[in-house]
Amino acid sequence: MKPIAVVGPTATGKSELAVTLARELGGEVINADAMQLYRGMDIGTAKVTEEERRGVPHHLLDVLDVTETASVAAYQRDARAVLEKLLAEGKVPVLTGGSGLYVQAVLDDLRFPGTDPAVRARLDAEAAEVGSEALHERLARLDPVAATAILPSNARRVVRALEVIEITGQPFSASMPKPGPPRYDTVLIGIDREVAELDERVERRVDRMFEAGLVDEVRALAGRGLRDGKTASRALGYQQVLAELDGAGDFAAAAAATKQATRRFVRRQRSWFRRDARIRWFAGADHDVAGQVLSVLDQ
Repeated sequence: MKPIAVVGPTATGKSELAVTLARELGGEVINADAMQLYRGMDIGTAKVTEEERRGVPHHLLDVLDVTETASVAAYQRDARAVLEKLLAEGKVPVLTGGSGLYVQAVLDDLRFPGTDPAVRARLDAEAAEVGSEALHERLARLDPVAATAILPSNARRVVRALEVIEITGQPFSASMPKPGPPRYDTVLIGIDREVAELDERVERRVDRMFEAGLVDEVRALAGRGLRDGKTASRALGYQQVLAELDGAGDFAAAAAATKQATRRFVRRQRSWFRRDARIRWFAGADHDVAGQVLSVLDQ
């Protein structure tokens, strides 16, 4: 059986489908959500609980401290190692998550340009002075494709993209290969929902996160250095709660800001994944979506 990748926007039902497929096919799940790599970031990332995993082993969850910086190159190395180990054991790897670049790093011949400390330092200083949103506007002019895949608030990735453009003289997106046959002959399954339905699901998800104790989770992680984490501190929900912990303490405003940012992120995810013609799309709202996917896999 070939490996499977279950991809699509946030809140479409990817995690549940991935677990079902793994149970049916004798497989194990490999996380491809950059923020679920972090220990303790559970509520705000909608990380699957032990109960929701239904006995299916999950890999690359809880592997980083919040002070560490997530790296696509390191993820590529680790995820491929897990995937190849599962294949050697006769198990079906089910890669799932909404971090499009992470998925592509595993399945395509994605290589990473070098760095220039002086250029990076200058861009970091500029981001600190004028804000990552201003640098993102520059990125949108220089490389619209890369800009659609990077949140304006993600200063680290905005700076990295501009650094590569300056060093190589080429768009950052040029370092990403044109999709060909996916590595390992992986079957790509996309899950999506109607925009209005997805907006409503985002609304409910964020409400549940705050009701479940997201503020306390962020407070605890702040004590473990969350503010110093270049990647973790920018995660949706965590960034907004940190701002209120350091400001007026208006967590209703933090929830509203999280909903707005998540809706924008969902649209960026959809744009990213819809460019990949290899993905076979299914409606997450269909009652028997797992059965439909399994039928396709049997062909």
